[in-house]
Amino acid sequence: MESGLNFVDLILKASFLVQLVMLTLVGLSIASWAIIFQRKTVISQAQSQSKNFEQKFWSGMDLSKLYNEIAARAGSATGLEALFVSGFKEFAKHKKGNIQSPSIVVEGTHRSMRVALSREIEKLESSLSFLATVGSISPYIGLFGTVWGIMNAFIALGEVKQATLQMVAPGIAEALIATAMGLFAAIPAVMAYNRFAKNVEKLETQYINFMEEFANILYRQAATQVEAKQNVSA
Repeated sequence: MESGLNFVDLILKASFLVQLVMLTLVGLSIASWAIIFQRKTVISQAQSQSKNFEQKFWSGMDLSKLYNEIAARAGSATGLEALFVSGFKEFAKHKKGNIQSPSIVVEGTHRSMRVALSREIEKLESSLSFLATVGSISPYIGLFGTVWGIMNAFIALGEVKQATLQMVAPGIAEALIATAMGLFAAIPAVMAYNRFAKNVEKLETQYINFMEEFANILYRQAATQVEAKQNVSA
């Protein structure tokens, strides 16, 4: 191999198809890193917001006051706040009417919070499927470029009378770069996907636990209201 042949030379001298494979892998890598940074910010904010909201919720603050505070804030509620707003809004509708059974109230708030939960998890999982796809297909794309490059190298080798390692080495080296680039795109995407999926799963568990605890609180309030009405009528 010529002493002046370097990594850039190998890429520039590769066949068009191998260069196209490399360009595709670079594009996938850039896109996956952009998603990694964006998802990291979103999930970190969700974790921080959940922690702060739970501290405020369990501090003994009046639920109506907390609801009004969130509703008055600019922008839509997210995370646990979205579940709380959805559930309390539904509870307030039943509370204005004639509550006959606490179970009916809790069932309605549960349905409302489950819809909010589904929306919040969908937001957190946004673009994670792209990371999984990049992690799955990038090595195969790189392998395709490698196989094509090595095939061309051996075809060219068969056209000469005297074959030497010096003649075939550059072709094989440029082909192997495609595999390396495929792994470079796949490994961070797989690692990030696994980490984010685990964090989203933890947040979902936290959301579900809060939803059940909040539903119990609303049930007790509804039962108290029903009991008070029964005592008045009696």
